[in-house]
Amino acid sequence: MPANLQKNRTGLSRVWHAFGYSLSGLKAAWFEKAFRQEAIGAFALIPMAFYVGNTWLETALLAGTVVLVMVVELLNTAIESAIDRIGPEWHELAKRAKDTGSAAVLLSLLLCIAVWAAAFYAKLFSA
Repeated sequence: MPANLQKNRTGLSRVWHAFGYSLSGLKAAWFEKAFRQEAIGAFALIPMAFYVGNTWLETALLAGTVVLVMVVELLNTAIESAIDRIGPEWHELAKRAKDTGSAAVLLSLLLCIAVWAAAFYAKLFSA
């Protein structure tokens, strides 16, 4: 018997089980303070994207940057969890992995802020 039964699943069974694993990942991420803060922000920002965006493309870009922040945070959490699984002792490569994951979150947040600021500026100061 293989160590991972998911590898033998095919078709809808595989999709169904993968969906369950994804929900488990979201549930686990909810207990991470940073993800929880970003998710709460997303509950406000995504509906607001429909007001701020003038076209479907603008709305998608605004909402997409918010979702991107959450996706990058999930990946950062996965990196940190994998590193912590290896052991609690300090190692330069573990630090580099965690720092680059954190930098990815920072860049996604800066992109999100820049896109939203530009959209608000255009909304407030357009003729």
